[in-house]
Amino acid sequence: METQKTYAGIPEQYAGYDKSKVVLIPVPYDGTSTWGKGADKGPEAFLHASENMELYDIETNSEVYKQGIYLAKAVSENTSPDVMVSAVHDTVKNNIKRNKFVTLVGGEHSISIGAIRAFDECFEDLTVVQIDAHADLRKEYEGSKYNHACALFEANQNTNLIQVGIRSMDASEKLVMNEDQVFFAHELATDDYWMDNAIELMTDNVYITFDLDALDPSILPSTGTPEPGGLLWYETLEFLKKIFDEKNVVGFDIVELCPNKDDKSSDFATAKLYYKMLSYKFTEHDVDDENENLYALKGNGKTNPLKFTDDEYEG
Repeated sequence: METQKTYAGIPEQYAGYDKSKVVLIPVPYDGTSTWGKGADKGPEAFLHASENMELYDIETNSEVYKQGIYLAKAVSENTSPDVMVSAVHDTVKNNIKRNKFVTLVGGEHSISIGAIRAFDECFEDLTVVQIDAHADLRKEYEGSKYNHACALFEANQNTNLIQVGIRSMDASEKLVMNEDQVFFAHELATDDYWMDNAIELMTDNVYITFDLDALDPSILPSTGTPEPGGLLWYETLEFLKKIFDEKNVVGFDIVELCPNKDDKSSDFATAKLYYKMLSYKFTEHDVDDENENLYALKGNGKTNPLKFTDDEYEG
């Protein structure tokens, strides 16, 4: 894909790397998906929709783009799943070490393996919140442990994984699943406290991986494997806002947009979701303070959550 000049067409003064607090990394990869193809076109469709989006957020009364959002060169490595994962890992970790709030847009869900690995190497006691229709806990699928069906296996082994919205899985995945930390979709409909219960299971530092098939197909049909019975828009935003309010979200990804020429609403919903998540992250901060890193690597009243030392830190 050809990376656009700036994210959402924002002015250059808010799009340069040095002054941007946010880095957006497109990963147009679709090497292992098994049904609906086209996730490699997701980042481009997302960026195009973003250019047609209002940049003032009513709910938070903010214009989060003024924090600075740098649109990075796309990670276009596609020779093999493992090489792609390695390229994503290296790119993400390099940006974390430069004190950026790193976000990614895919691409299929396998891109999250490299991103989560990088965040886990950099942050203490990492919680991964997976919002998804599918468990994605297979150790290997179709000859690869970097298949999209394996996207959260490594996170399940190495981090505090919390899964939300799950409504499709293989029986074998129950053998490794921590069911006490899984919020199945059919249970959410009757549990008024599921959001608070999920947040209670999280550590301070949280990475969010958002597979768009978590949303109900009635509001976002353009994804690789749409599953009925998904999350709706405002309950999703309520949950995300609670996480951002109560935890130190260190980064996030959004994956599995498969654009359809007859459905622009999915592209736009993805663009709005991304911008909402940024708005929740940075709402409480002064957009004019250039010296404060709103990523809050060492902020929010917490001790330094980074695993590497100040000497290794490049920010």
